[in-house]
Amino acid sequence: MRSDAIKKGIDKAPHRSLLRALGYVDQELERPMIGVVNSFNEIVPGHIHLKDITEAVKAGVRLAGGTPVEFPAIAVCDGIAMNHSGMKYSLASRELIADSVEVMAEAHQFDGLVLVTSCDKVVPGMLMAAARLDIPAIVVSGGPMLAGRHGGQNVSLSTLFEAVGKVRAGNMTEEELSSLEDATCPGCGSCAGMFTANSMNCLTEVLGMALPGNGTIPAVSAARRRLAKLTGMQAVELVKSGICPSQILTEKAFANGLAVDMALGCSTNTVLHLPAIASEAGLTIDLDMINKVSESAPNLCKLSPMVGGHFIQDLDEAGGVPAVMAELARKNLINLDLPTVSGRTVGEIIKGRAITRPEVIRTVDNPYSPTGGIAILRGNLAPEGAVVKKAGVAPEMLSHSGPARVFDSEEEAVTAINGRKINKGDVIVIRYEGPRGGPGMREMLTPTATVMGLGLDRDVALITDGRFSGATRGASIGHVAPEAALGGPIAAVREGDIIDIDIPNNSINVRLTDAELEARLGEWKQPEPRVTKGYLVRYARMVTSAGNGAILRQD
Repeated sequence: MRSDAIKKGIDKAPHRSLLRALGYVDQELERPMIGVVNSFNEIVPGHIHLKDITEAVKAGVRLAGGTPVEFPAIAVCDGIAMNHSGMKYSLASRELIADSVEVMAEAHQFDGLVLVTSCDKVVPGMLMAAARLDIPAIVVSGGPMLAGRHGGQNVSLSTLFEAVGKVRAGNMTEEELSSLEDATCPGCGSCAGMFTANSMNCLTEVLGMALPGNGTIPAVSAARRRLAKLTGMQAVELVKSGICPSQILTEKAFANGLAVDMALGCSTNTVLHLPAIASEAGLTIDLDMINKVSESAPNLCKLSPMVGGHFIQDLDEAGGVPAVMAELARKNLINLDLPTVSGRTVGEIIKGRAITRPEVIRTVDNPYSPTGGIAILRGNLAPEGAVVKKAGVAPEMLSHSGPARVFDSEEEAVTAINGRKINKGDVIVIRYEGPRGGPGMREMLTPTATVMGLGLDRDVALITDGRFSGATRGASIGHVAPEAALGGPIAAVREGDIIDIDIPNNSINVRLTDAELEARLGEWKQPEPRVTKGYLVRYARMVTSAGNGAILRQD
């Protein structure tokens, strides 16, 4: 076993003495040592119950004859970090999580890992670590939050962000907002819509790195605890069989992931995370590959934050991720013979799985759209690409032309939107919020939700070199690359320039000639860095383009 490096032979007597100081007995030291990465903390709703989930995992490890060894990982709540400087740290935390898991696993030579996760950047960070380490590893999430109930309707966090805009527009009172605030998040779990956390937890299941149900079983249910226990048991089996992530995270597995991504209408942040995970596995997912999959994979679900959308608990009741995969398999969009951490192939997992609520999961014969929920746009404004959740765009905004309203930070844009200085037809441009320029590529749910709340979602587009929350909907185009801080074309846009957006034809352009763009960029000067000390300085120096997942340079 790998852990023999700290347990076996007379040279390891000092090591064993230290292990005995922890209370381990001989029988425990003879078993596989399974590192259990617990991302519990007391500030993230998706993680507040992970002590409970982790205890179930550890029980499963012991049941299967292993020795569980718990250690922590950090986690950021994107909702709490939203619309202030703290959001600069959210995407950047992904790399810290991956690095810290690597450090602990290598320093202590665990035989295998169970990665207990839940929210946003924690899921991809842990998957990146698993791919990098390539030792037996399995993921279990804390599960999705139940939807809140208010006024007889299901609600989620995106409802509340948009309600702020309604208050500013005079369409909701502050008392009504307060009542909604109390009801929106009813308890533990990752926020109830198909936002980034639930997107990544569903896709982890699709990639084969988690047991069926990982993405959809509610956080509060006993089934989630049973899943955690089974995950711990399976971790020991993975060690015994020698199954490692490199055997699971293959090119075909990522193709499955992208197909389900399109069917579910997942967060645009998946376009950052899947390439980053693939990179750690020695593979490349580029934006052209994403568009190619989107052309053939239909959009089968309208989940919150879509208008009238269902919630993750509905997806679970409808058959969950296996039912979606089984439906896509009818169109030969799923590779069936791939191994998974369950010990079964994809085909074996989805065999006989059927849609039980057709209003939640449509069939491939009756999709919401014959193409996927995400589109990559290119043009003279984004020669390296930009991303939009087209499943969340109003039909009349799929093609739009309008004057640019240019802002060099999220705060400037929010001030203008709240001040009712944005007009119908405008294209809001928020720049210098990319991976390097932000730094940290902040999610910007506040401006998009406020636009929705003001009732301008069918009239106004928003583009940025930053990114959007999974809770965002509307004509919100992010990840514009190259970013402004690198002298990308978005840095040359001026107030009043006409921007043409054509989502069906995957294009985004500013009405400037090549010569005009070149002349403007020739006058452009590198701005002063916004952060001058701490982790973000190093991050900004090392981070690469959003077009390849905002991974860090290795040179």
